[in-house]
Order: sequence, then structure tokens, then C-alpha cells
Amino acid sequence: MNKVAIIGIGHVGSTVAYTLVSRRICSELVLFDQKPKLAEAERNDLEAGQVDHTGFVKITANDESQLATCDLVIFSAGDISILEHSDDRFDELTYTKTAVAQWAPKLKAANFKGILLNITNPCDVITQYLQALTGFPKERVLGTGTTLDTARMQVAVGHYLNVAPNSVQGYVLGEHGNSQFVAWSGVHVGGQPLATQLSPEQLAQFEVDARQGAWEILSGKGYTSYGIANQAAHCAAAILQNTRQVLPVSNFDETVQCYVGHPAMVGAAGVLQDYPSQLTTAEQQKWQTSIDTIKHMYAAI
Repeated sequence: MNKVAIIGIGHVGSTVAYTLVSRRICSELVLFDQKPKLAEAERNDLEAGQVDHTGFVKITANDESQLATCDLVIFSAGDISILEHSDDRFDELTYTKTAVAQWAPKLKAANFKGILLNITNPCDVITQYLQALTGFPKERVLGTGTTLDTARMQVAVGHYLNVAPNSVQGYVLGEHGNSQFVAWSGVHVGGQPLATQLSPEQLAQFEVDARQGAWEILSGKGYTSYGIANQAAHCAAAILQNTRQVLPVSNFDETVQCYVGHPAMVGAAGVLQDYPSQLTTAEQQKWQTSIDTIKHMYAAI
């Protein structure tokens, strides 16, 4: 029996809910939103959508007493309309920090003992703010980090080489935002280093594709949903099923003293082990720039 709560049932939260239900990643689901009628509507819709499927996920809405018995809480509160005239996730902070201030005390009051997974942007900053306000152990608070950015890089490279994206092994590191970068020194396809097969110009274009993927989707349909829901579901499965999968989540790096996207083993207790990346000198400079960016944003709170 795995029980999950989702806080924030907008485009992302509702798609995450559907993904969890359709893949039967949890057995119970609790929905929360600042618009209680929306959460109730999503509950009704998701229940109807399960008919004729194998199994049935129990779904409730707007019941804060359920938080105490949740194994996982996914925080996805936000307002995507803020990005209609901006290409910087930093601009979302004014709104999203208030959502954290609203829900962190409720999670503490509920004596929540599970894992807290953040999607809300700016992801690294909000993840750190959630940990600070709840006081939960750092290993129990993590964000989706650069999981989605890594997936977009894998898609871009996979398209070019005509291979499945899963065949592209490597990570996008740093901020889930404009200062992110691909650690090309560690990207491999079929065991072969990609940096030795393609030109610096080609690699640079793939990096642009990964970074700009979200903005292209936003300009076309007004929001992103499927990609991030897929990655959140992967993180949720790693936690609830204790798969011990290594994912580039936003987790606390003791060396730099902040949350940042980089590989970590994820399981039932949250972050089980950190995997510092072996970077070239140029990549190390990009890493430091990303760290500085995250810390600058966090200071703005």
C-alpha cells in the first residue's frame, strides 16, 4: 500500500496524478489545490478514468488529515501564467515561495514522515526552501532537478543519431533553469564517448535544444506537462518501490551547501547516496556558475 499526496493540481499536478494512477504507482492518492472544487473535480474525473482498467486507486481530495499517513508528498503548486512574458524561472519565485510558506507548516503539523518531492519552480530554490521551513532531514526532501532536462538532451541526441533516447547515457547538471549544462565528458552512446564522435558545435546545439525545450513547448501550448509528469513518476516509483535508481534529482550537495541537480541514488528513504560528477575544468566552471545562480536566487527569498 503506497499513499501519495499531490499539492497543486494545475496542468502539471493533474498530469502527474493521471500518470501515477494509470501506471498504478500508488494505491491511494490525495489531491490538494488552492481551488478545492478543482481538486474535487480532478478526483471525480480520475475515478471515472479508471473504469475498465486493472485495479483501482483510491482517490480523496482536500483532506489534510491524510497527510500524516502519506508515504510521499509531491509539491507542484505554481502559476504557469507568470512565464507568459518571461523565459526565466526565477520570475516564478515571488508566487511559489508563498505557496511553500503556506504548506510547510501544514506538513510539519501533520507529522508527515514520508518523502517530499518538489516540482515547483525555481526547482532547486523551492526544494531548499521546503527543507528549511519544514526542518525535515535533507535526504527526505528532493526535487525533480535536471531529470527533465536530461531527458530532453537524450531526445535531441537520440534523434540525431537515430537511436532510442534511453541509449544516451549522461546527465544535464546544475540548476533546472538557464544556467544548466550538459556534462558532455560523461555522455556515452553504446559505451562510446559522444564528445569524441561529434563536433563542439553539434554538442553546443544539443545543449541549446535541452535548455530551450521548455520554452518551445510553452510558446506552443502555454504550459508543459507530459515530460515533467513522466520524470516525477519515475522519481515517485524509485521512492515507493525502493528501486535505488540513480537520477539527476535536485538534492543537497554538502560540498557547495545548496540543492542542485546532480546524480543521486533514490529509494524508500529518499536520497540514499550522492554521486559527485567527475567534470573537466570547463565543466567545473559551468557547475560553479550554476551554483552561484541558485544561491543568488535563494538569497532573494
